[in-house]
Amino acid sequence: MTDQNKPVSLFKDYLEVAEPYKGGKTIDEIKTNKSKIYKLSSNENPIGASPKAVEAIKNHLENLHIYPDRTDKRLRSALYNFYEEAIDESQFIGASSGSEIIDHIARAFAGVGCEVIVSNPCFKPYDMFSSWCGSKVVDVPLLAPNFQLDVDNIIAAINDKTRIIFLTSPNNPTGTHIPKGDIDRLLAKIPEHVVVVLDEVYYHFADAEDYVSAMPYVKEGYNVIGVNSFSKTYGLAAMRIGYGYTTKKLADYIHTICKPFLIDALSLEAGIAALGDKAFVELTVKTVKEGRKYLYGEMDRLGVKYWKSQANFILIKPEISPESFESIMLQEGVMVRPVGNFGAPGCIRVSVGTQEANEAFVAALEKVYLPKLTT
Repeated sequence: MTDQNKPVSLFKDYLEVAEPYKGGKTIDEIKTNKSKIYKLSSNENPIGASPKAVEAIKNHLENLHIYPDRTDKRLRSALYNFYEEAIDESQFIGASSGSEIIDHIARAFAGVGCEVIVSNPCFKPYDMFSSWCGSKVVDVPLLAPNFQLDVDNIIAAINDKTRIIFLTSPNNPTGTHIPKGDIDRLLAKIPEHVVVVLDEVYYHFADAEDYVSAMPYVKEGYNVIGVNSFSKTYGLAAMRIGYGYTTKKLADYIHTICKPFLIDALSLEAGIAALGDKAFVELTVKTVKEGRKYLYGEMDRLGVKYWKSQANFILIKPEISPESFESIMLQEGVMVRPVGNFGAPGCIRVSVGTQEANEAFVAALEKVYLPKLTT
């Protein structure tokens, strides 16, 4: 029997308390007297967008009045060829960004009464999207001082309510990767009612000998979902296109909640073309790896605390507050990203840029560190 005196709420409690995502600032929001601003705050491609993707966009501008493909079938076919037929094309899932894939996963498997495991510091949408579905988010933090995955405590946190475990390798914002041995040990203990998400949007930049993607685990039939994006390596952040891949059983299930006409026509053509732009990918990776090496040397010279990265950014911990550090960088025309809201208090994330941008960052760093070295 309904309690007539108790008001019925239109709103979901868990949405009213959900914390919104706070993205990085745009260049237009920055106030500085510098004539040139170097945006090293959003992990964007330092050399631009894939030329093949840009050409594909130009070739389809006259058809904006026509609806795009109803499904992601052509993208899935292109991914099937890109991955050299390692899995069936039906096992791929296209979406308007890697974040959209994460949202699909949360809507498919999370819900009221369920639990989702994350490991902070990590990408905020994991717990945000899960909370939007009413799930309880369980944080098993990465281990200090080098942000290693706490495999034992993740296993201990799994129960009958657990539905998703979010992993990232290389991880945002730490830049660290999860060694294959740790993933193997974790997957050996995962029950059938739990899905492991391996977000690998920065995989092109990883060169650790024990780095591993989701693909071998998907091929072996584990409940693993790989998440990827065209925003980073291919330089298509503005186009919002991404994809995931998993077992056929999980992919078929997720496809049931994919909306028709989900990917816009220009993004679809750009993504398909970008997959074939091997030369651009190689140049991007070369630029980032050389930039990382240069920045390591300069930060060592200045005594900056940082963590070596497998991604296209570096996490640093300045000796002053992140707010003060960001302010000084902005005065010098360099945008960086405080990542306290990612679970890394006191830290700053800086993207690897062009050599010119990297040198501008180092020059700004000297404003903070050189006075201490000369006293």
